[in-house]
Amino acid sequence: MKKTLVINIVIFFALILFIECIFGHWFKESNFGIYMRSERNRNDLVNVSINDKKFTFYYKRNFYAFRGDEFDPSDVKVVFEGGSTSNERFKPEEYTVVGNLNRYFKENNSETIIYNASTDGKTTRGYVNDFLNWFPKIPNFNPKFFVFFIGVNDREFQFDHYDFKFPRKLSKKLRDYIKNNSIILEMTKKIENKYFPHKKIAYYDSKDLYKNFVYVNFEEAKKKHSEIDLTEDEKNLLLTFKTRLNNLKEIIKEKKFIPIFITQVKFDGLAEKNLFLINQELKKFSKSNNFDLIALDELINNMEIGDFVDELHTSILGSEKIAMTLYPRLKKILEYKKN
Repeated sequence: MKKTLVINIVIFFALILFIECIFGHWFKESNFGIYMRSERNRNDLVNVSINDKKFTFYYKRNFYAFRGDEFDPSDVKVVFEGGSTSNERFKPEEYTVVGNLNRYFKENNSETIIYNASTDGKTTRGYVNDFLNWFPKIPNFNPKFFVFFIGVNDREFQFDHYDFKFPRKLSKKLRDYIKNNSIILEMTKKIENKYFPHKKIAYYDSKDLYKNFVYVNFEEAKKKHSEIDLTEDEKNLLLTFKTRLNNLKEIIKEKKFIPIFITQVKFDGLAEKNLFLINQELKKFSKSNNFDLIALDELINNMEIGDFVDELHTSILGSEKIAMTLYPRLKKILEYKKN
């Protein structure tokens, strides 16, 4: 009896090992190792209230960790890189900045599709890490354009820890390595996503945000910030940002894709000096390297009460305003340089 039990156990584990070796990702190009575990194969059921309007939807991230449905990596020509302000996890995908842009392209009979690689908290250093640790693990992935939404996360060092999409502890690295490569765990995750999705609840009310509201546009910000000497902290911030931009420049030269940079605003425009400084530095960098840049901070002066749900994140109306501002300029760049 004991011998039979032992034999059955051995056969069981041998079968598991056989299945994993044949169908798992252990020895394949799609082996993600320890990277991007928290962003892959997600299907969260989200209930959110934005300024008293309720939405229920699924926040999806696919096998390759992009927001949205599955795709063939060889089809990807345009990638959008940003933080939570373009990931917009607590908003139905069609109402995000990227979702609106894709809708505009479709309505104008364009074949352009923008694929959203944004993840919460990511800075310019995180964009570099994506090219080192994430994108090389995607087979047949060779986009021609990368759109970089830069500003609010680079204005402070507190966001830095979001740039690394892997755990620090050895035990968690081992856990994520197994989860990323096991076909059995992957199938279990798919069943869980379909029948037992994780539930997320969020509530946003921007009424308190807009007490004594004043929107500082670019021209006003120039007068407010340009003539003030930089503090040591501000100098260090810009020095760090320049280094990160130069690191990204090396990636651009190596990978030979076309970058498009976009500046950002907060709910009060450019009232914050650090954001103004980061935007100005990004403009200098783009100009000196002949990179395309859309100066959103100079273009968008119609942001009003209710366009943001907090200091950084736009409401549904705010995301649409940003997309409407970006679309004609982005379309022009993509069409001019697509060949």
